[in-house]
Amino acid sequence: MIGTPEFDEFISKHRWAIVTTLRSSGHPSSSVVAYAREDDTLIISTTAPTLKVKTLEKDPRITLCIINNEELFNFVTIEGTTTIERSDILESTQNLFTNIEEAGYTEPPELEQWLEQNKRVILRIHPARVSGVIR
Repeated sequence: MIGTPEFDEFISKHRWAIVTTLRSSGHPSSSVVAYAREDDTLIISTTAPTLKVKTLEKDPRITLCIINNEELFNFVTIEGTTTIERSDILESTQNLFTNIEEAGYTEPPELEQWLEQNKRVILRIHPARVSGVIR
């Protein structure tokens, strides 16, 4: 379980979040991402050359603010650390595409080749602190 039962359910139900990492200057950098859940960790698929990956290679701390698909003032924030997975990421990537399927995103054909061509990695978030507002 991640956080309280209410937060845990919210995390499992939604698919979009704002991820924040720290630049070497200490300034935050944020972007919108799709995520999926694997047990008590969360995953994000991104390309290796992104700023997210570069900042996390230097400092694994991360914040993920999960937003509600309909009511934007309900949210859950997860603070934790990240591990960057560069191999054996097929299953996690498939899980992520399954999570965003309802939003019209489909898994690319020849997924393994797509992962390699696009230099994809999986960011695995290990929650340490969970907070939020659910009305």
